[in-house]
Amino acid sequence: MDILNPYYLQIVTFILINAILGISIYITLSTGQMSLGNAGFMSLGAYASAILTMKLGLPLAFGIFTGGVLAALVALLIGLPTTRLQGLYLAIATLGFGEVIRVVALNLEITNGALGISGIPSLSITLGKVFNSTGLAEALSLDFQVAGQLGLVVLLLLILICVLTFQLLLEKSRIGRAFAAIKEDEHAAEVMGVNVVYYKMLSFIIGAFVAGLAGALYAHSTFFINPTDFSYHKVVDILLYAVFGGSNVIWGPVLGAFILTLLPEVLRFMADYRAMLYGALLVIMMVFRPNGILSRELAAKIRTFLCFGKKSPGGDRQ
Repeated sequence: MDILNPYYLQIVTFILINAILGISIYITLSTGQMSLGNAGFMSLGAYASAILTMKLGLPLAFGIFTGGVLAALVALLIGLPTTRLQGLYLAIATLGFGEVIRVVALNLEITNGALGISGIPSLSITLGKVFNSTGLAEALSLDFQVAGQLGLVVLLLLILICVLTFQLLLEKSRIGRAFAAIKEDEHAAEVMGVNVVYYKMLSFIIGAFVAGLAGALYAHSTFFINPTDFSYHKVVDILLYAVFGGSNVIWGPVLGAFILTLLPEVLRFMADYRAMLYGALLVIMMVFRPNGILSRELAAKIRTFLCFGKKSPGGDRQ
């Protein structure tokens, strides 16, 4: 089996993009906010980067970063009224925002309406040219398409590592402790002097930036986007990456994205029953593992196991 088959590389590409999307909703969940607007932020990043690179001829890196910044700016505008809401009300408000963005894209001329935008500059082609110009493709005996896809996978992996590292450092900082306090008990955190509105806004904006960044990467990985790519189904998918994998640890959304992206491909031979099995699996998960596959306790056990039983100060093995 050729592991560098373009089909397999494309699946890995979607896994990495979905993992970034899962982290985007994990960031907002870290303050106890159930936001369903990440598909809307994803669409903002995708359309912004596609338009900037296609119509204005701007560099891909600039377009992708600008897509994330635009999503963060929009989050700043809608954040003040929405982050004061809680629970179901916040979920409904942010879901409505995502639908508004989708309907606007459906009716704007610059987004090409329901037909979508095709011919978006390709990251894989750009990276393939880099591989060829540096001689790496020839040295590794890779054709142009495989070299470009492999370069895209490496780039997405590096971006995912950067996002993970940022979030891990954030959780260990004063900001991360404030996020955790708000999630545990918002009123107690406020009494202790934590500016609840500020930190909720901050997590909302950071999550929106990451979602917009993932949307821009998605646009330049698929070369085509239309409003249906960011419909209600995408909202559910992004939420499930965190809920299925585990929403209390940063590795949960990554695991959830890996499983839920790979599962439809594995069950492709059961296409007629795939949706039913998919739904049954989620119901079973909610019954037996309501906190997701990866809980804090399980993550701690895995971390201890990976340390090969590192000795504690008292001499006992952990």
